Amino acid sequence: MNRRALVKGVVAAGLAGRAAIAAEIGSASGQESTSEPAGLPPRVGNPGERRGDMLYRRLGRTGELVSAIGLGGSHVAKPPIAEAETIRLIHAAVDRGISFMDNSWDYNEGQSELRMGKALQQGGYRQKVFLMTKIDGRTKEEAAKQIGMSLDRLRTDHVDLLQHHEILRYDDPDRIFAAGGAMEAVLEAKQAGKIRFIGFTGHKDPHIHLYMLEVAAKHGFHFDTVQMPLNVMDAHFRSFAYLVVPRAVEQGIGVLGMKSMGGGDGIILKSRAVTPIECLHYALNLPTSVVITGIDKPEILDQALEAVRAFRPMAEPEVAALLAKTAEAARAGEYELFKTTAHFDTTARHAEWLGGETPEVKKLAPQQPG
Repeated sequence: MNRRALVKGVVAAGLAGRAAIAAEIGSASGQESTSEPAGLPPRVGNPGERRGDMLYRRLGRTGELVSAIGLGGSHVAKPPIAEAETIRLIHAAVDRGISFMDNSWDYNEGQSELRMGKALQQGGYRQKVFLMTKIDGRTKEEAAKQIGMSLDRLRTDHVDLLQHHEILRYDDPDRIFAAGGAMEAVLEAKQAGKIRFIGFTGHKDPHIHLYMLEVAAKHGFHFDTVQMPLNVMDAHFRSFAYLVVPRAVEQGIGVLGMKSMGGGDGIILKSRAVTPIECLHYALNLPTSVVITGIDKPEILDQALEAVRAFRPMAEPEVAALLAKTAEAARAGEYELFKTTAHFDTTARHAEWLGGETPEVKKLAPQQPG
């Protein structure tokens, strides 16, 4: 089958709706789309600088060079993994070229940060990595508290990147940028040298990511990074790759991919449509700075490193064939539970992190509904 016929086949299988999605980008952000909605997802221009078996890519316009694969902070400390095993995995990952460390204030009730902090404190490993963590607080007070706790757990005086976590609701950007909001604490921490770069994450709806960028622009703020789910199913359903990635690249924002296999224990793999290496190659083929992947045992570390070693930019027919294989399974978001359910929404279970109603809301509606 020639390239044109193969691409047309994928469009018929489920990508024809991209034109409508592109129109939604414009209505959501007030700007024109830079992607080709009826074609294939954007592809990486430069696969990166190869050193041994690892690739290193530029992190947006920060000037930082980071490993194309990042170690996910959630999986590495999940029960029943012992602390000593977590430390061995982190050390092995860094020794084999992974320099980007992912974490979050809320992962495994703080155990992920505690264990990573202990691992990085040993043998000069902290100086070998680009360390990122995330906070959930939406108020200045809660955000400042969480930043302090993260630094203590990670046994460091600064993180290289701090991200506002789980931007899942349309009021999250407004809360963060409001007077007395989390951004005030983050900017103060940056001024104090506790943070080098600032980003945000989310997994629910690409339009909420676009709104976060819009609110930031209104406040004269430019994010350094944005993290989002990027996988072979995403291209067919509420697609971050089509809607958000082109905007981030256009603005020089480092793209951090996550959930390349659907999160959890590899939910997308349960569709039997794709292999782990195919999932990682698809995400690496997007213009990502880093693809963050969960690593909970040595063989999964080997798998991630093999994916990078074997990666070469994929031609259009290869991408089209991969998306054709996943079109039917992806159609309703069945394997992307983070988009269609509350299963991955940690902040939904902790309203205290988000803060109460704003003074403006209380003034207009002093009584709670119901």
